[in-house]
Amino acid sequence: MKNKLIDLNNHLFAQLERLNDETLKGEDLEQEIERSKAITGVSKEVVANGRLVLDAEKHKREHGLTNGPKFLE
Repeated sequence: MKNKLIDLNNHLFAQLERLNDETLKGEDLEQEIERSKAITGVSKEVVANGRLVLDAEKHKREHGLTNGPKFLE
């Protein structure tokens, strides 16, 4: 998988557009709301992961380290 944060942004805006569809009613609307909740949950984890990597990189630079944990690369 080669998704980037811009892809996440695009998915979020696409979901917002689907939620804004005034023709959605009843069960279809409920399904879209549930999908939005799932997308929001995953999105928060992706952003938190990105924040962790950024914080680790800042820490490395502040302390003159050249290597960090491999799983953060």
